[in-house]
Amino acid sequence: MGISALPPPPRPEDATETLLEFADNRLLIDLCGEYDRNLAMIEQKTGVNIHRRGNRLAVMGDHGARMQASMVLEALYARLEEGRPFEPADIDAILRMGTVPAPLSGGEQLEMFNAGKFELRTRKKVIEPRTEAQKAYVQELFTNEMAFGIGPAGTGKTYLAVAVGVTMFLGGHVDRMILSRPAVEAGERLGFLPGDMKEKVDPYMQPLYDALNDFLPSKQVQKLFEEKRIEIAPLAFMRGRTLSNAFVVLDEAQNATSMQMKMFLTRLGEGSRMVITGDRTQVDLPRGVASGLAEAERILKGVKGVSFNYFTARDVVRHPLVARIIEAYEREDELSTG
Repeated sequence: MGISALPPPPRPEDATETLLEFADNRLLIDLCGEYDRNLAMIEQKTGVNIHRRGNRLAVMGDHGARMQASMVLEALYARLEEGRPFEPADIDAILRMGTVPAPLSGGEQLEMFNAGKFELRTRKKVIEPRTEAQKAYVQELFTNEMAFGIGPAGTGKTYLAVAVGVTMFLGGHVDRMILSRPAVEAGERLGFLPGDMKEKVDPYMQPLYDALNDFLPSKQVQKLFEEKRIEIAPLAFMRGRTLSNAFVVLDEAQNATSMQMKMFLTRLGEGSRMVITGDRTQVDLPRGVASGLAEAERILKGVKGVSFNYFTARDVVRHPLVARIIEAYEREDELSTG
């Protein structure tokens, strides 16, 4: 009687399905999301099909896509096991970064960043860089006394700068935070604004208030304002000051004139750090007035202690349509200048 050999088992790259088993059904429910929306997002971004079978997920598609989707699922499940929930945006972050950032295990925040771990713990939430450019930017904020973040809207330039500032403030590395913006109207003539000086300038500063309130309880923010340990002020109010032991952020720096930019940069005092953020494509200065951001970029290139960090449409972490809008405008600018 002859012996027929069984066919060899399929190689992983020849298979069309990967089975992932998860021990905790409660965490699996969180992993899948309401109405399996997290699975649907992973399917859309990786080109696979995912089916739930009890406590298993079957990932179907070509080998590369299955490996990518499996990596995301396993990283998110590990995060849930650590007691850290995730948002849909974190799925996109893991796909961009190719890995999930390691959690903090205590100790000094600066030491954690030097060790290559990328989390910012504030009183209200944990913030993680979601692209390689964001990761490099955050590290530069910790290691340089002055850092520039330049790129389009929605790339997290200001949000991450304020998050780092709050982290350093809570850790006792600086005594106060000072957040500033040029009070320039975005292509509109608002005319006379009623109220006292604070009421007149607050609308221009609102994005900075929003970022702070994302990281600190509102009562604590109010108390810190009253104690002058956090200040939000128009750029014009910086003249004549020396900012020591402070974390200082200048937002919308493309709307600072050359004179204002030089004035601001020379406010840096002992024990302080400065972050300057801006988007060169959204200058609201009057026609013929040069942007101080472009001039500072040209003059300070190569100066020790100053870093320049650049973002593109690929780093946009708002709605995906924002990235496509920015790319469309960039293509139009290339055609018009080509």
